[in-house]
Amino acid sequence: MSAALGLKAKPIATEPADDDSDISALINRLTAEVNQIAVDKTKSIQQITNQMKMLALNALIESSRAGAQGAGFAVVAQEVRGVGQQVETIARELESQLTKRTGDLVASIDRMSQRSRGERMVDLSLNAIELIDRNLYERTCDVRWWATDSAVVDCAASPSAAAAISHASQRLGVILGAYTVYLDLWLCDLDGNVIANGRADRFRVVGQNVAHTKWFREARTLRSGDDYVAGDVENQPLLGNAQVATYCASVRAGGQAHGAPIGVLAIHFDWEAQACAIVQGVRVGDSDKARVLLVDSNFRIIAASDGQGILSERISISLNGQRSGFYHDRSGALVAFHATPGYETYRGLGWYGVIVCGT
Repeated sequence: MSAALGLKAKPIATEPADDDSDISALINRLTAEVNQIAVDKTKSIQQITNQMKMLALNALIESSRAGAQGAGFAVVAQEVRGVGQQVETIARELESQLTKRTGDLVASIDRMSQRSRGERMVDLSLNAIELIDRNLYERTCDVRWWATDSAVVDCAASPSAAAAISHASQRLGVILGAYTVYLDLWLCDLDGNVIANGRADRFRVVGQNVAHTKWFREARTLRSGDDYVAGDVENQPLLGNAQVATYCASVRAGGQAHGAPIGVLAIHFDWEAQACAIVQGVRVGDSDKARVLLVDSNFRIIAASDGQGILSERISISLNGQRSGFYHDRSGALVAFHATPGYETYRGLGWYGVIVCGT
């Protein structure tokens, strides 16, 4: 198992989205220029037709003064005046139609740009939740593997033997030296008493009872060594109130998957540091004004790129029965979300990756 952050999901690059944004801006600018040219030219045509109409009017006046000799010229003046009116009508219709069409084009481009942005944020939400899923899958593998370690099994079988406790604590410490994503590893007896831990010099938890915790109660009822418990993200008082995600497996006689349960191994994943690296690593642009979040099944924020509201704030998401999607909320902010897909044997805990982009 990797001691690093975990398996890497392929990051979703921002360059294509930037290109799309540049192309959209270019089309918008060119459309606006075409619209302005059309307006300017139709105004020029209108000015010319106004001059033609004025000339025609002057010609009519002069022809009336000329009497019978100006009658023929009056007919020509009337025709010129009529042509001018027709040209003016065509120019107005051209301006109206071009303005409407270019307006429709700009609106269509804006909708396409918004949709492209929304879909990109959904992809990035998936990217974030996939990274944490793959990471936590490794944690479920770790705890089931280490629960079969001979030092752990021997200590759980003889919880009062000082030598066994010392050996198990030493072994857990060696594991922690290689797997830096954990704060501590605890071996508990079936009554919930911590009998050994890997960082005894830092966390004096031996002798503490954790039977009241949800993760221990669930671990106590596991059917085999192949099963595990994934606890909620919480602040753990016995670890300096640090944010942890606790994973448990039952320790069984002889290290066998279907042996009699003799203890519980609890491993405390250093949640804050690892989750922060994931949400802050999502490749949103500065112009997106984005807040990248991981939320649990109760929509409680468990990670936030701005570091705000973690484990204390809940957000409202309009899922509309969908596992992924995007929409604009009442404030106009873009909200994109994607449900956990799980990874391998890790089914996920109903979490979501969420990105909120300000207006």
